[in-house]
Amino acid sequence: MSPRRFGGGRLVIASHNQGKVREIGDLLAPFGADVVSAATLGLPEPDETGVTFVENAELKARAAAAASGLPSLADDSGLAVAALGGAPGIFSARWAGPNKDFLAAMARIEAELGEQADRSARFVCVLSLAWPDGHCESFEGTVAGEIVWPPRGDKGFGYDPIFRPVGGTLTFAEIEPAAKHAISHRADAFRQLVAACFSPG
Repeated sequence: MSPRRFGGGRLVIASHNQGKVREIGDLLAPFGADVVSAATLGLPEPDETGVTFVENAELKARAAAAASGLPSLADDSGLAVAALGGAPGIFSARWAGPNKDFLAAMARIEAELGEQADRSARFVCVLSLAWPDGHCESFEGTVAGEIVWPPRGDKGFGYDPIFRPVGGTLTFAEIEPAAKHAISHRADAFRQLVAACFSPG
């Protein structure tokens, strides 16, 4: 069965993370989507009870679509560190605590890695596009890299300052946003989403 396509108009970004909303809005600009965030609409954040990125993304997208009556796009993403068994993974945001203290979360990763030689990691992003009738399409993107310490750069958000992509010399927080958009896990998922569900505006 072919994927359902987005027909234009308002699209809810099911996130209260303004960095994430801005990044998704930039990527969607060419496709005729009038983007509005869940926070702007006053939609509550559902409990992320899934055990995978896909389950959490679909849960958030469906909740926002049902509450708003509009197509909704949700992202569930995080950092998976190989030597930590894939942690923090789906708990990436929760490691930062209620105050979103990513400096503390990054320090925790460094402390738990200790003297481990394997510092490989990957960012994972699942994008789920849901409609008010419950239909949902999901796409998973990844980018491989390694953990560096200390944190470097101030252009990104979340764990970007300690993640250096494979083949690169700069962290995600040191490169320009346009360059990050071209290679990121979100960009990978986005290419799949756009090819399946969007047409240029």
